Amino acid sequence: MTIVIVGGGHAAGQAAASLRQENYDGAILVIGEEPHIPYQRPPLSKQYLAGEYGLERVHLRPAKFYDSKDIAVRRGVRVEAIDRDAQAVSCSDGADVGYDKLLLATGARPRKLDTPGNDLPGIHYLRTIADADAIKADFRSGRRIAIVGGGYIGLEVAAVATEAGLNVTVLEMEDRILQRVTTPTMSAFYQEIHSEKGVAVRTGMRAESFAGTDRLTGVVCAGGEVVPADLAVVGIGIQPNVELAAAAGLDCDDGIVVDEHTRTSDPNIFAAGDCTNHPNPVLGRRLRLESVPNAMEQSRVAASNLAGKAKAYANVPWFWSDQYELKLQMVGFATEAERQVVRGDPGTRRFAVFYFDGDTLVAADAVNSPREFMAARQLVGKAVDPGQLADPGVDLRTVLQATQ
Repeated sequence: MTIVIVGGGHAAGQAAASLRQENYDGAILVIGEEPHIPYQRPPLSKQYLAGEYGLERVHLRPAKFYDSKDIAVRRGVRVEAIDRDAQAVSCSDGADVGYDKLLLATGARPRKLDTPGNDLPGIHYLRTIADADAIKADFRSGRRIAIVGGGYIGLEVAAVATEAGLNVTVLEMEDRILQRVTTPTMSAFYQEIHSEKGVAVRTGMRAESFAGTDRLTGVVCAGGEVVPADLAVVGIGIQPNVELAAAAGLDCDDGIVVDEHTRTSDPNIFAAGDCTNHPNPVLGRRLRLESVPNAMEQSRVAASNLAGKAKAYANVPWFWSDQYELKLQMVGFATEAERQVVRGDPGTRRFAVFYFDGDTLVAADAVNSPREFMAARQLVGKAVDPGQLADPGVDLRTVLQATQ
């Protein structure tokens, strides 16, 4: 039996490794359109962009791993079509590759700003190694950089750029940074952090066009103000790569629609990672997640099912972000909460915010507080005394034992 995996990120690389861990001994072929073996994306906006990591540390596993596990990896090849009847994929190099089972780990791509001047040199998006290399090549101490979008990616780039000596302005169209993903408490905390570091955070600033003739000179915002910039990084979200699946007639709706076993509407085709719209029994609804933990665990579930061992995906979503000396770890969706309690002092840069719907913990944000984060991962979805979580004097092990 041959399993073909389409993609080159976390989901593709983890699925291939997990298939061997599940004792699948058939052929595995990973096909990725980038000239790299499967790699991690989070370091691209952090350690790799800062020059702290070389390329080898971005790779999910070293090249020799794939050789040792008899996993074939074809790089720089794009899968252009799926023939479901023939069970084969057509590739950009002219080859047709047959499969018994197919896993789509096609990921996502940055949402582009369709505005005048958007093709000027100096305007960047960040999703691939090539993107990060282009941004690094544009970094010069003293240069002015505009970050369009105040989400996690934009703020991570802002942190790296500030420490590299650039003059940084963050332009966010909403009333606060991180508005779509977190609460006013965390938005205010991170705005204060970035402002202390010298970043100019401008909210209510909608980018309408880019100024410049041969190269970017500024970002033109609604109302006509031009924010001077020698380069810009646009981070306004991503969109799932569903075109391959949709053209093959697979069900798609804000992602490739899969069931709890990661199976698509074709029983021989599975999907995992950022490209999927999947059911989550913990949350009681379908969703699409842009999350490394989701990509990793979904791929493990897909590998198990591809290997003939039935397994369902049922994880509480969690995320992380590194900015300056701060590690933010998040579990659940804080925006769905009706109240919150804080454990610790935000002024010390070490605290956690727990979010509740009634007495049920639905989410938590932990800044430099790994114990609180690990406890929250076990407590989400359970009834918890908010007063105990708010009191640093209460041992978290006591709280966990009370919910067993």
